[in-house]
Amino acid sequence: MTSTTATRLIPTHALETVLAPIHEAHGLTNEFYTEQRYFDLERDHVLGRNWACVGFASDLPGNSYVKPVDFMGLPLLLMRNREGLVQVFHNVCSHRGVKLVQQAGEVQGVIRCPYHSWTYDLNGGLKGTPHVGGINQHKDERFACEKHGLKALRSAIWMDMVFINLSADAPDLQEQLAPLTERWTQFLGTDGMDLMRREPNSGAVSIEVNCNWKLAVENYCEAYHLPWVHPSLNSYSRLEDHYNIIFDQFAGQGSHAYNLSDVAGTHLPMFPSWPRDRLRTAEYVAFFPNVLLGIQADHAFAMMLEPIAPGKTVEHLRLFYVGDEALDDRFEAARDAVMQSWRVVFAEDIASVEGMQKGRHSPGYGGGAFSPEMDLPTHFFHQWAARQLLDCAESV
Repeated sequence: MTSTTATRLIPTHALETVLAPIHEAHGLTNEFYTEQRYFDLERDHVLGRNWACVGFASDLPGNSYVKPVDFMGLPLLLMRNREGLVQVFHNVCSHRGVKLVQQAGEVQGVIRCPYHSWTYDLNGGLKGTPHVGGINQHKDERFACEKHGLKALRSAIWMDMVFINLSADAPDLQEQLAPLTERWTQFLGTDGMDLMRREPNSGAVSIEVNCNWKLAVENYCEAYHLPWVHPSLNSYSRLEDHYNIIFDQFAGQGSHAYNLSDVAGTHLPMFPSWPRDRLRTAEYVAFFPNVLLGIQADHAFAMMLEPIAPGKTVEHLRLFYVGDEALDDRFEAARDAVMQSWRVVFAEDIASVEGMQKGRHSPGYGGGAFSPEMDLPTHFFHQWAARQLLDCAESV
């Protein structure tokens, strides 16, 4: 089924009810979590019309490095050229559409198609076309190589994350992020983002979860589940210490009582502009569609949600510390403690999001209900997703 056909089958009345005031609304209905047709539709018309994260620039550790990724069924190629520029291309040969690159690694010369040996440079240009004009005729005036390079996607990088915009018509990424970056200047100042450092070959974890990608966003947006799902975290950053965050293309929650540094002894360098009277403030914000962000006084994190199937998502977490000093060996134990704490928190969420996914197969569930106070960020995300889907239906 094509995405155009799927748009004609969108239950618009149910989506319009999602847009109702929170005390009257229900959430997205089951089919948006379980059916392949809506998964495909979201790729092209929800994630595809926005800035979706598909990887991390630091996963391309040097120049002339490539990494194939799969974006909801689309084979893509992250590529760092010889000068260090990161670009994203469709990972298919322009000749007969064979997938070009199978595994990540450094490219010594050119990228070579395994089918007919056409070759491409690290800017996507077609360079070699053996026998294209006949035996031993490697050039042909009827064939212009410059018209048949790899197809680039619109891409941008922020906080190490590589974003793509499939439709190529979304507002500039920096424009989309401006409301968040302006909000976080109160913590990070104007240069805090420049101080973030990834721990080489560490500070990363991937978690496979049997749920739809939207459920991971919904769960992240709210603190309502804290006392029952995260008892350890709730012991020092309690439900009553949290506040809701809702604006533009962002939703989440903050805490006035984040205190891992004392609980786990993780005394790390802090952002120099972070207000000293707010050292226990932390904020956790989803950037729609598929990025989860967290900032604390001594570290930050970014999580990319990789939608694999309607009922499967991989969560890719990357940790960032403050300045080069934070990567010294003397802080290794502290960094390990930070990573372990987040491993525990995100692992505790698995049963909940997988339980919701199982529940989405029940005819007894029709989108559920929302707490008029506690579920405001989650309802905000449902409304955003519903508007995206209604826009799809109206565009056909």
